[in-house]
Amino acid sequence: MAFGAFATATPVAEPAVRRRSPIALFLLLPGAAYLTLFFLVPFVSLILTSFQTPREFGDIGQYDYAFKWENYVTVVQTYWEHIIRSFGYAAAATVLALLFAYPLAYFIGVKLRRFPLWQALALTLVIAPFFISFLLRTLAWKQILSDEGPVVTILNALTILPEGAHITQTAGSVIFGLTYNFIPFMVLPIYTSLERLDLRYVEAGGDLYASPATTFLKVTLPLSLPGVVSGTLLTFIPAAGDYINASTSFLGSPETAMIGNVIEANFLQLQNYPAAAALSIILMGVILILVAAYVKRAGTEDLL
Repeated sequence: MAFGAFATATPVAEPAVRRRSPIALFLLLPGAAYLTLFFLVPFVSLILTSFQTPREFGDIGQYDYAFKWENYVTVVQTYWEHIIRSFGYAAAATVLALLFAYPLAYFIGVKLRRFPLWQALALTLVIAPFFISFLLRTLAWKQILSDEGPVVTILNALTILPEGAHITQTAGSVIFGLTYNFIPFMVLPIYTSLERLDLRYVEAGGDLYASPATTFLKVTLPLSLPGVVSGTLLTFIPAAGDYINASTSFLGSPETAMIGNVIEANFLQLQNYPAAAALSIILMGVILILVAAYVKRAGTEDLL
């Protein structure tokens, strides 16, 4: 009797499916509106501008909407050297920034972990350049590296620099400027990864008779890889589109012009808006492809 009553008991009702709260959707509206107004709309306008054609019997800077895909072919044929140079400079600056930033981040995040005051001071020194304008920092380096500056004067006194050679207006000065200006973007993500590193893993490597180099390659570097990937992306992406350091007014020359300088010239001086827009789309497309391939290769797809 009891068994029959137990067998015929009413089954437990399944939990009702939760409905999406209209309040949550309402809270998302400001962010969605912001992205639509300040990202999606300008992006669509940029694409439409890249296909424009010059207005017949119009003045300079007057264009009509069309589907002139030849604009992309024209800018690639005209400015392919600037495109290659931009990504070459950005890659070189990223590698140099990584070589300088990783030891610095390791020192701050690992060696200074037991000294919070000194660690905070070191982080402040890394972030301090952000309190000064990007333009002023680059202009200061132009004065320091100029022919009358202290660097060239000392190198000439030591007969290290060839006679008549310059430091500014060269590829080296542009890469140096990119490295200097974007190195904090490399240090901070790596520091964040190393600061969370459990040092017991490093100690375990020593207990297993691994050399310091082996422990670093097998333990420290893999655990800090997300920070390395984030830092290289945060450095490479803005460096590829930079136009300040390579400008003739700062560290560059016409021979070191990057794609950002070409976009600026076409937009502000030549008023060739379709060419500037097409170059901008090409720059974004190439960066997206390189970033996706790099993240996939590094095995950190969750960063995308």
